[in-house]
Amino acid sequence: MFSKLKAGLTKTRKNIVYGIDTVFGAYDDLDDEFFEDLEEQLIIADVGVHTSEEVLDELREMVKDERIHSTEDCRIALSRLVASKMSVPEDAYDFEDGPSVVLVIGVNGVGKTTYCGKMASALKHKGKKVILAAADTFRAAATEQLLMWGERAGVDVISGQEGSDPASVIYDALHAAKARHADILICDTAGRLNNKKNLMNELDKIDRIISRELPEYKRENLIVLDATTGQNALNQAKDFSEVSDITGIVLTKMDGTAKGGIAIAIASELSVPVKFIGVGEGIDDVLRFDPEDFAKAMFEGASDEQV
Repeated sequence: MFSKLKAGLTKTRKNIVYGIDTVFGAYDDLDDEFFEDLEEQLIIADVGVHTSEEVLDELREMVKDERIHSTEDCRIALSRLVASKMSVPEDAYDFEDGPSVVLVIGVNGVGKTTYCGKMASALKHKGKKVILAAADTFRAAATEQLLMWGERAGVDVISGQEGSDPASVIYDALHAAKARHADILICDTAGRLNNKKNLMNELDKIDRIISRELPEYKRENLIVLDATTGQNALNQAKDFSEVSDITGIVLTKMDGTAKGGIAIAIASELSVPVKFIGVGEGIDDVLRFDPEDFAKAMFEGASDEQV
């Protein structure tokens, strides 16, 4: 799995590793100039100004408190620090044991429907009974796309007519999930922007229906973000967090960006864990997010290998 992660993050690794190696190879002393150059590389990698400053301030303290003198020890300390910024709670994946309702939200074009299909497939392979709800009734062919994923994954799909009320589809899916004793109901939703008040109100309506109809079920609200959009993804997450209780983040297209440091910024600034990342087009290319593996892939041992 670690090898798959490293392979999926090739573009980000090439970008970050080159910059990090340049800094660590250019200095013998961990002085102010070293830390300034290191901070610049983190910003270039899309870690963001605020998070980069925070990381470097804490790294300076670690170097002082732990009496770190070598650049290699400093590199390892940086990896540990970054991993701690992206920590995932022990109960982060409890919803996979069910019964639970997973609401998948985000803007247009980030890969929500594809993620729902891949997630359904992965859970089905774990022996879970999964139902998909096609609540994106606005986008042309969204329902057909989810039906295709349902057939591919071998799970039922609850859908409605194109243009119908998404909340009614969710309502029907909730009752189907209960009647069929499903472990997990995954709800795909239409892409929406924070300035579309009616769509944001619709999201609130869906949330209330789920809480009212299946209050005993575990709840998971996952926002899907396109990693290739960098800091814009962070802004989207902030907007959605104002109208929805986001419990986790899915970062898609991590294999297509050289600035995967956005994962660090999002986890750190929102205090919401990244739970899944997409590292390819394959049905099994959605991985549980492991902060330590991610940090090691980005920072540790970079100078010892050809990337």
